[in-house]
Amino acid sequence: MRISRGLAALILATLFQTTLVAEYLYKDDVINNPKFTEKIEGLGEELYEKTGISLRLVMIRDLPNETGIVAYEKKIMSEFSEPTVMLTFAELNSQIDIFVNDPSLYKHFDRAQILSPVASTAQAVGVAIFFAHSWDNFMELASDSGGTILPILGAKSKPGELTGKYSAAMYNGYVDIAGQIAESKGAQLNQGNGQGGQYVMITIKVIFYGILLMGIIMYIRKKLYERRNR
Repeated sequence: MRISRGLAALILATLFQTTLVAEYLYKDDVINNPKFTEKIEGLGEELYEKTGISLRLVMIRDLPNETGIVAYEKKIMSEFSEPTVMLTFAELNSQIDIFVNDPSLYKHFDRAQILSPVASTAQAVGVAIFFAHSWDNFMELASDSGGTILPILGAKSKPGELTGKYSAAMYNGYVDIAGQIAESKGAQLNQGNGQGGQYVMITIKVIFYGILLMGIIMYIRKKLYERRNR
């Protein structure tokens, strides 16, 4: 069977394009949206060029053969030699994780903040006021916020809107990780957060410390009230 030059060129171009698509959006069994893929690939490529760190996104429907998410990540991570951070989402298992092939990479981003189930600092302080059993516990709960993935995934949505919710959550988390890695390396990304990202972070910090101060005052008043009623 003879293949024309045009058909051969088309096949090679398709294979080449597929290879490119699989670079940073390493696996996607959930969303399958070309625009989403393009955004992840563009940001991942820019991050690697400016920092030397690969940020790969893996989205699967279900973990195979009752494998734990960390074991699954370790198996995939063995395929990469360069410094790699992997953000993994297993839909049916309702699991999210961030894994690295070199523990020193954790210093470039705040894993606990990114995976926090609480997005708003006000919400975190509110939780601390009502549930903290000590001052240290109050400070711990009040600072546990800033989650960029789980709060979106936990939001209610109609069955037809699930893919959109997954896209928003995973892209939000991917952008957050990429931005933190770039900042720790003294690099500035043109995609994702944009040039106004630093000003946004400053504003968020100002709001956070203001709310935290109000929370501390309310906590002290609560303890004084409890002490008077004993």
